[in-house]
Amino acid sequence: MNELFDLRGKVAVVTGGGRGIGLMATTGLLRAGATVYIASRDLSSCREAADALSELGRVVALGHDLSSVEGCQSLAADVAQHEANLHILVNNSGAAWGAPIDDYPEKGWDKSMDLNAKAPFFLTQALLPLLTAGARPGDPSRVINVGSVDGLRVPRSSNFGYSASKAAIHHLTRVLAVELGPRGITVNAIAPGPFQSKMMEATLKEFEHALVAASPMGRIGQDDDIAGAVVYLSSRAGAFVNGAVIPVDGGLSLVPAL
Repeated sequence: MNELFDLRGKVAVVTGGGRGIGLMATTGLLRAGATVYIASRDLSSCREAADALSELGRVVALGHDLSSVEGCQSLAADVAQHEANLHILVNNSGAAWGAPIDDYPEKGWDKSMDLNAKAPFFLTQALLPLLTAGARPGDPSRVINVGSVDGLRVPRSSNFGYSASKAAIHHLTRVLAVELGPRGITVNAIAPGPFQSKMMEATLKEFEHALVAASPMGRIGQDDDIAGAVVYLSSRAGAFVNGAVIPVDGGLSLVPAL
């Protein structure tokens, strides 16, 4: 059974891997045996995370701004200097912008769309040569996009760009799964509910009690919930899963947001 989830010898890239959901994913991949490159424009947080996690395995911090196509291409070139193959890409870097509809700014919309929907596409595109090189018969390379429960249901908060971008990445996941499956690359997404993270800090401060009360599981997410989902999709156990959007939310997406 352990062999089904063994990632020894695998190389992964996790964007936004220095904190929040990305850090949870990075920790799980390292514990399963993978080498992990974590990248974001905040190189200091990536370095801090890499230092803290180094006892679990090889983890490398890279600094790149993924909100532009050039930043995505720069990260891909950086990884290619170190690795000939890439087996796992976790597109996690994200941004949110909340404001009432009457005041919602264009820059908030663009920031959410650029990082949450545009960057995963162009980073996947830039890393296709390495992902293709890493694929083996019966053991495809994996792209895992991080969506959100807010892309599955109408959220409580006025995060118009965020929720639209997360719905977009869910459907882009399906489109890319069909496109890249024949190349030996699966594309799936996880849609997390509320977890402790910097992005969720304000929302949890205001709504944590209500979210816990509404959740069928009666709690918010924990680190291992993300780690388990990512390792599953990255491992032999998830090799035949393609185009899925998996809620990691304790069933919260099934409950109407009141």
